[in-house]
Amino acid sequence: MAQTINGKYLLLVSVHGLIRGHELELGRDADTGGQTKYVVDLARALARRSDVERVDLVTRRIIDSNVSEDYALTEEPLSDKARIIRIEAGPQEYIPKEKLWDHLDSFTDNIITWLRTESRPPDLVHSHYADAGYVGVRLAHLLGIPLIHTGHSLGRDKRKRLLARGVSREAIEQTYNIERRIDAEEEVLANADLVITSTHNEIEEQYGLYNYYDPGRMEVIPPGTDLEQFHPPTPGEHITFAKQVNRFLSNADKPLVLALSRPDERKNIITLIEAFGESQALRHAANLLIVAGNRDDIRDMDSGAQNVLTTILMTIDLYDLYGRVAIPKSHRADEVPEIYRLVAAGGGVFINPALTEPFGLTLLEAAASGLPVVATENGGPVDIIGNCHNGRLVDPLDKHAIANALLHLLRDKAAWKRASRSGLEGVRRFYSWEAHAETYMERIGELGGGEPAAQVLQPATRAIRYRDRAIFTDLDLNLIGNPTALEHFARTIRDNRRCVTFGIATGRRIDSALALMKKHGIPTPDVLITSLGTRIHYGRSLTEDHVWANHIDHDWNPKQIRRVLDELPGLKLQPKNEQGSSKISYYYDPRHAPSVDEIITLIRKHELTANVISAYGQFLDVLPSRASKGQALRYVAQRLDIPLEHILAVGGSGADEDMMRGNTLAVVVANRHHEELSKLIDQERIYFASQAHAQGILEAIDHYDFFRSCEVPRAHA
Repeated sequence: MAQTINGKYLLLVSVHGLIRGHELELGRDADTGGQTKYVVDLARALARRSDVERVDLVTRRIIDSNVSEDYALTEEPLSDKARIIRIEAGPQEYIPKEKLWDHLDSFTDNIITWLRTESRPPDLVHSHYADAGYVGVRLAHLLGIPLIHTGHSLGRDKRKRLLARGVSREAIEQTYNIERRIDAEEEVLANADLVITSTHNEIEEQYGLYNYYDPGRMEVIPPGTDLEQFHPPTPGEHITFAKQVNRFLSNADKPLVLALSRPDERKNIITLIEAFGESQALRHAANLLIVAGNRDDIRDMDSGAQNVLTTILMTIDLYDLYGRVAIPKSHRADEVPEIYRLVAAGGGVFINPALTEPFGLTLLEAAASGLPVVATENGGPVDIIGNCHNGRLVDPLDKHAIANALLHLLRDKAAWKRASRSGLEGVRRFYSWEAHAETYMERIGELGGGEPAAQVLQPATRAIRYRDRAIFTDLDLNLIGNPTALEHFARTIRDNRRCVTFGIATGRRIDSALALMKKHGIPTPDVLITSLGTRIHYGRSLTEDHVWANHIDHDWNPKQIRRVLDELPGLKLQPKNEQGSSKISYYYDPRHAPSVDEIITLIRKHELTANVISAYGQFLDVLPSRASKGQALRYVAQRLDIPLEHILAVGGSGADEDMMRGNTLAVVVANRHHEELSKLIDQERIYFASQAHAQGILEAIDHYDFFRSCEVPRAHA
């Protein structure tokens, strides 16, 4: 790839949908909409700048006979400095975003593995949508780089709208996995250095619903429009798509009212058809063109799209609009600019009647094509029409207002021309990708970085790594409790010492951990992770990793956290010998204390970033957001150059959960504390042992045949 001296390396992450650099399948389903186009256009626009060395857009790799082979390519160039990188996450087939959550830890691990093969680490990560935000938080923590986030749409706003429509909370959760989405959004807002939004409405009306609402870290940078692709019609231009439209119409000479969107109930196309059917003046003045995705057979579509399209056809029949409404079955992505020009050439109007519209990219495309617009007054169109003065805003539920706004532009030719001219001028002034990229780079230039990411991605010298696999386990539940099994386990570690790194990851401080290990005759570990992942020591000399200690200190404010939590009922500080500079430890009484979720919410409301961990039903620890057992384990794996797939993580309490998610092999011992880890039972690569303590670890070693393929480098054989 072409390089620019001192240019930024930008890593964009967009997990779901069908993303490729050509013929985007916009409207194919609910996951392949404007976001997929946005991230591709953003990557290209940023890569055109001289201060950017490279842009990688990372998404999920899909191998599925039901979709194009393009989505299976591991790398696809977008320009000389931009490319799409596809990384495995979960099953090979294409699945909706609501089913991706359990695979995001593995996706994160796979991205880190890929980054280690690259020539340099990224300077920042920019996540798109909640699922990518979950990934982005973890990448930013591990690499020590700024996190930028764009939400596109938000879970709390979605839930609010669904509840207003009468959908039960249980149905919403079952269908949309909404709690996991909202929790991911809260986490990303607590950790993002910058949140980019498209409109002011998005900040006030949507992000304002969140606990970690900080408008000071939010910036309105509207997306751009491809002004080469979208432009006004030229005199005498022949537009081939007219054939597909005219075959529906009795009088094809009338202007067209165009609605272009996915077949989604929120797009409110039915109300538009009703407004058209109930207004004799509107039917007399224009024909209606509905471009609602692509379909071969409605019966083969997902239930949501199927219901919308069926209702559209029934409503057309109800008002007997045959010959007045065109609803083509299919269109190519490269035909969309033609469709706008076709409508503009005939003096028509574009309408977006959505119940709410987060931004309104189609309004910009219409404006760039010289086409006046009528749009919903809810959301992004307020900013767009406010800037461009190219049409009217309407209440999307007021059919009379919709008809009147359309008739105004269709009948008043002077008003039509003013709106057309203003739209062309406004979109060039406010909504070009060049302007977006300029503001973007100015804003990220104000952000500071963390510890150099190279120190995390770069493994230690090869001499340190003479073992190709590792076992990491806690002390209290996992090793202690069955002396005979512990002795057997210790012997197994000694017998395989040439190829296994032995690690302990405990919530105890180092002095407490060493005393307990001595008491029970536990072998000295090669890596000792203490205080819930806030400290890392290596070898018999217990050399501390100061890079890690500095890395996790980012945004850590223990005094403020204590001010928030110390007076809560049911929380009592543990003794000083259980506290640490990067760990605040409480006894937790669930009978009197707020729930753990409520405590996390309280911390976020005070705009503090922290990682809250509960274990054994009686302990609660607050750590820096970059610290946990799982994050420390992944850091060590990078430093010692041990693939996560070769690490057996042993868990018994909730504090161990993030060690086991992702690409590690994992085992939950039978004496786990209550049901803290029961939600992992359906996760791949997590084995629930039938035996307790160290015997459960030995059972897992046999289950995974852990040492069979152990490779000992010759230099140490």
